[in-house]
Amino acid sequence: MTFDYFTYKGIRFANQIHSEERLNYAENGFEVWDDDVYNVTYPKSGSNWIIQILNLIKHKGDATLSNSVPIYARSPWYETITAEPQIKVLVPPRIMSTHLPINMFAKSFFKSKAKIIYTVRNPKDVVVSLFHFTKIIKVFSEVKPFQEVLDDFLQENAMYGSWFEHVKGWMQMKDDSRFFFIAYEELLQDLRGSVVRICKFLGQELDDAQIDSVVEQSAFKAMKENKMSNYSILSPEFMDHSKGSFMRKGISGDWKNLFTVAQSEYFDKLYQEKMKDINTTFYWEKL
Repeated sequence: MTFDYFTYKGIRFANQIHSEERLNYAENGFEVWDDDVYNVTYPKSGSNWIIQILNLIKHKGDATLSNSVPIYARSPWYETITAEPQIKVLVPPRIMSTHLPINMFAKSFFKSKAKIIYTVRNPKDVVVSLFHFTKIIKVFSEVKPFQEVLDDFLQENAMYGSWFEHVKGWMQMKDDSRFFFIAYEELLQDLRGSVVRICKFLGQELDDAQIDSVVEQSAFKAMKENKMSNYSILSPEFMDHSKGSFMRKGISGDWKNLFTVAQSEYFDKLYQEKMKDINTTFYWEKL
């Protein structure tokens, strides 16, 4: 994938979205508050879905904010160069998003009571989603064939670096009481049950009607039709809406429509090698 980038701590970041100064601040200068909630993902793993869910839980199922404020302003990616004005107007408890690996995350978090929700997704589906994403986001200067996007992903040349290292890094926190991880596929299989579990983790007590509202407003169809969630209001300067939609299918297993047998077998082999030491069975591995 082709984008104008700089390298920071060995990872590629986009010049249009990041700066070395901001990344350094995000790690070393940013002040985490005890009641903050951080939505952490590798790109294309369900971060916008979690933004929707968390904001609806915060407001007890009331969709007023979700229907009036763009999703990227409700929970800004705090490491980006445009984040600060959005962060300043957040009403506590702040809900913020990040794609940063654990070694670049705000150091102040580790001395706080703040909480993290980490969402993981079958990496084959991540690659496919990323491939379609490169077609519409202007950060990417040209559309590359799927094989080249796959190669960049496996060679750890994608924006935000290695999926494997990202997941392995963050999963070191799996036994920390401030850390909750969930799979994209789990959200698909049981959205209501997932919302209930997230509420419990956050210490939020919602009644059945409020939970029903969270589930209804965070369903794929509702988000796809909501202009505040589907990125349709994003300027053509940043997104080419004629090339596709930000919210495409909202399914798992779409990788089967793009991967060849050889690509899949090679991916599986590399996956086994890189993830062999992680003591976790992910949800998609059980399906």
